[in-house]
Parts: sequence; structure tokens; C-alpha cells
Amino acid sequence: MEQEILKKLEEQAHKLDELSASLGRIRKYFFWILIGSIAMIVLPLVGLGFVIPQFLNIYRSMGAM
Repeated sequence: MEQEILKKLEEQAHKLDELSASLGRIRKYFFWILIGSIAMIVLPLVGLGFVIPQFLNIYRSMGAM
């Protein structure tokens, strides 16, 4: 009886270790998805910050002609 309990405890400990490793991989995966999502939003906004003033200067210079 005691041996069975110890065996089950060892099996549970092994499964918990596997689960912990799996959760670590999932956490890293979600972290990189978050970084990618932020980059896909922030980088275009930064680009627009440079493009819009140039467009406005061109637009104004066309109106001055």
C-alpha cells in the first residue's frame, strides 16, 4: 500500500515537471506573439509620423503654385 502511494506521488511529480516545462514554452510563445503584435502596431505608427509631414509639405507646395 505504501509503495503504491509513493509510486503515484513520483508519477505526479514527473507529470508536474512536464507540465511546468510545457507552460514555460507556452509563456515564451505568448511573449513573442505580444512583441510581434506590438511591433505590427507601433512601427507603422512611427513610420506615419515621418510620412505624414512630408506629404503635407508636398501638398502645400502644390497649392502654392
